[in-house]
Amino acid sequence: MKQQDLSASVDSLLARSASLPAPAERARLRRAGSLTQAEVAEALGVHRVQVARWETGRAEPRAPHKQAYARLLKGLSARYPAPEADPVAG
Repeated sequence: MKQQDLSASVDSLLARSASLPAPAERARLRRAGSLTQAEVAEALGVHRVQVARWETGRAEPRAPHKQAYARLLKGLSARYPAPEADPVAG
């Protein structure tokens, strides 16, 4: 098998297994980055309603959009980490 074919096979597996944060965290990250659903949709080549569905959990992205969306969210999470939970006063 050629190196190019191997790379394509690996990329395909990565696209299928790209992990995404929970839907609410997806929305938080987008908002933290001051991005609109329309901007994300345009960058990923989908309709805005798809991004809305991904952020509510009504749908999950599929390849090749899933890999690109996971990359975007990973970049945003590095810039805007989730706030730490406040300890419960007791």
